[in-house]
Amino acid sequence: MELIREARPHRREKLGENLMEWFHWLLREAELYDVRYPVKGAYVWRPYGMKLRRNVENLIRRLHDETGHEEVLFPVFIPYEFFGKESQHIRGFEKEVFWVSKGGEAGERLVLRPTSETAIMPMVKLWVQDYKDLPLRLYQIVSVFRAETKMTHPMIRLREISMFKEAHTVHVDKEDAERQVREAVEIYRRIFDEMCLAYMINKRPDWDKFAGAEYTIAFDTVLPDGRTLQIGTVHYLGTNFTRVFELEYLDADGVRKLAHTTSYGISERSIAAMLITHGDDAGTTLPPNLAPIQAVVVPIFYGEEELPTIMPTVEEAAKALTGAGIRVYVDDRRDKTPGWKFYYWELKGVPLRVEIGKRDVEKRQVVVTRRDTLEKYAVKLDELVDAVGALMRAVGDSLRRRAWDELKNRIVQVVDVEAAKNAINSGKVVEVPWSGDNECGVKIQELIGAESLGIPLDEDASVGGYDLRDLACREKRAENWLRLSQRY
Repeated sequence: MELIREARPHRREKLGENLMEWFHWLLREAELYDVRYPVKGAYVWRPYGMKLRRNVENLIRRLHDETGHEEVLFPVFIPYEFFGKESQHIRGFEKEVFWVSKGGEAGERLVLRPTSETAIMPMVKLWVQDYKDLPLRLYQIVSVFRAETKMTHPMIRLREISMFKEAHTVHVDKEDAERQVREAVEIYRRIFDEMCLAYMINKRPDWDKFAGAEYTIAFDTVLPDGRTLQIGTVHYLGTNFTRVFELEYLDADGVRKLAHTTSYGISERSIAAMLITHGDDAGTTLPPNLAPIQAVVVPIFYGEEELPTIMPTVEEAAKALTGAGIRVYVDDRRDKTPGWKFYYWELKGVPLRVEIGKRDVEKRQVVVTRRDTLEKYAVKLDELVDAVGALMRAVGDSLRRRAWDELKNRIVQVVDVEAAKNAINSGKVVEVPWSGDNECGVKIQELIGAESLGIPLDEDASVGGYDLRDLACREKRAENWLRLSQRY
């Protein structure tokens, strides 16, 4: 494999100018998603987008199945008597729910699920008898519905979240449930690592935790405009739901005890983050392990008379790659120029392009171009499978490394309000000293003009031996950093 063209600069001017405008352009032109459905916050997945989505769903399913989770499918309707049982939960979601106001002659009051804790608990109560039935780990990938009143964004802020993976687990005690929380965090790490995403792990403050949770751990990433996007959450629910639904089990000592539960969710927001993070002015780059097409083969011909000479080599290359398990598409359209095809497949994010022209046939070689760097390599035909495998790994590693470099450059620690404001206005995530007092934390948000992400868990969250004070309550000693940003 011989390098014949160096990497080109990664141009991202359009993303910085208006990120959402660029994202709409990408979804439309790359034929991933259609935003023209006539209901606010409800959109259509197009065939190419569905193939990408299914690959992400398969990754999610594989990692949950490998860790002992079992897939279920619950109805979309939740009786109000279930939904209203947990007081914090209903206060947190009541303004966001869609009600079924009429359905034939039925007089029952129903909710379209915004999340499924209150649907799953009554059924689990029927399934769990004693400690031998626990732990129970369930998940489903379904639509959930939120009566979103803010500005909606495709894949990011929706009324119908159509790819919501929610896991719900039941345990004998707090210790086992919190062990499950740690495992859930590791599952999400693996998912986002395979999506080549960089992320912060933050423990949400009490005023921003999931309604009904004891605490919430969130994964946040930073987009090119400096705003953060929550891409996954993990909740320890304690006995808040099992108490109101009387979900008990018979312990080994013969005593009936309340079970402890967790829940954790991820949605198509993660796909939006992946498309945007790896985007540039020409389109996006899909991580090779998730791309619907991993390598597109483009015959380079000028005139119909060249085709009979080129196509046998094109077919040979495609057959070799397909036989090695690589997802390949041969673009042999005769009404499009090679340059037009290059633009089209770069827009759609195909990781590798294999070009075969008349001279390549004569040399028994192909030219392979990386989408992320636009580097070109001359590859001998009999070395193609190994070269493509190596280049796909290189593309994935490069995307991951670049995402982490950009994220780390976005995070700054500051110890005064003005410095924090300036950093936020320049698209940074700030970490400021915080005592842990909720009232002071809310005041910090107001002073800086940003929203809290929480306490960092992905590194040492202590402020160590520094003589720092809470920014809002100067008499209080700071014990943690509090992360803040502009959020989607």
